[in-house]
Amino acid sequence: MKKQALFLTVSALSLWPVTSTSIEVKAVSDDLFVDVDINQARLGQLLFWDPILSGNKNISCGTCHHPKLGTADGVSLSIGEGGVGLGADRGVDENNLPEQRIPRNAPALFNLGAKEFTVMFHDGRLEADETKKSGLRTPLDDDMTVGFSGVLSAQSMFPVLSPDEMAGHYSENDVAKAVRRGLITGDGGAWDIISKRVAAIDEYQAMFDAIDPEIAEGRPIDFTDISDALAAFIAFEWRSDDSLFDNYLRGNTELDAKAQSGMDLFYGKASCADCHSGPFQTDHKFHAMGVPQIGPGKAERFESHSQDTGRMRVTGKPEDAYAFRTPSLRNVTLTAPYGHSGAYRDLRQFVEAHLEPSTAIENYDRSEALFAGYTPPKNDWAALDDANENTAIKSAVSWSGPILSADEIDDLLAFLKALEDEKSLTLRFGVPDTVPSGLPVDK
Repeated sequence: MKKQALFLTVSALSLWPVTSTSIEVKAVSDDLFVDVDINQARLGQLLFWDPILSGNKNISCGTCHHPKLGTADGVSLSIGEGGVGLGADRGVDENNLPEQRIPRNAPALFNLGAKEFTVMFHDGRLEADETKKSGLRTPLDDDMTVGFSGVLSAQSMFPVLSPDEMAGHYSENDVAKAVRRGLITGDGGAWDIISKRVAAIDEYQAMFDAIDPEIAEGRPIDFTDISDALAAFIAFEWRSDDSLFDNYLRGNTELDAKAQSGMDLFYGKASCADCHSGPFQTDHKFHAMGVPQIGPGKAERFESHSQDTGRMRVTGKPEDAYAFRTPSLRNVTLTAPYGHSGAYRDLRQFVEAHLEPSTAIENYDRSEALFAGYTPPKNDWAALDDANENTAIKSAVSWSGPILSADEIDDLLAFLKALEDEKSLTLRFGVPDTVPSGLPVDK
């Protein structure tokens, strides 16, 4: 059989035929990824797993982005500050109860070192923007610090500033107090406090000295130095381009009949590639797909609703209501639950809902949600119990897929399985036994 072809450039994707049978084969190559300084990545590994970056020194980046859980945390919505443990086994500290669940599903970290990833987070609130002095468009706007190496570096600023994720609540610690007072950048700001914590540890100071001549000559470690190291680690550690599909494109193997049929459906009849296009199966755009809203929603502290209007919160445009960024499908079989709210623990259920998203809410089975063991003060089902909110979510949907048989959905799932690259979880730096702060590592 003649191999299916696949252009791996965004510009070419818009020219794809309706079916995949005439598309030229091209595999993922090194030039799609940023260059990584291996010593900077080794430093970033330690920082990624070190709770020193959190306000109460009890949560690391790895707590919610663990390789055992597909670089996420295996639950619909995370428990950050006040939680103890990992994934579905994460309980709470009875002496420091969480105020709420984190409002959106923890995204996977695969291939974020690819150059085409210029938009971060479910709502795209962080984007590359050459018109800005910092080169970035963020909620900090013109107050954004200059010096981040790119969006992957800058994304780390959000969790460390979030009271429910890593900063801690209100007056619990010096970082939380700074965030509460709106002191983010500059001397005495939250980032400055974190940077000084890191610099006070001799091993970290020595490692920064070794990779940056300016720091070696006396320039203080800045938060952008920390975040750049984290970005280098993430880019190196979770590059995923050795799946069965990748090796098929390189001519090293064949897909079995079901995966081959699933690929034909994905790039043809099922229209998955309308949004899941490109080398990493994402168009990096925003689409309203009717995903049921569960959890606390994305509300300001003074607001009482449980809505999450997605992209509209960033742009203010009504046409962006309930739209969320198209996720990459690399290792999708390893990264459940699915959707911006993590509403689906089962990939088949999520695929079926996506085929007719306007009916997803009516057909939603609440047992699909997977929460860690904690009953929050805010009702997880408040939005789903709101008929007006459900109507608004459904009304925002403009896409409708084809009717597929159960066998065709099986084939689609077989193709998605072919995007799985378990080596990207096991063959690089891994989880360190210890970190320079001496704080516990989430193993």
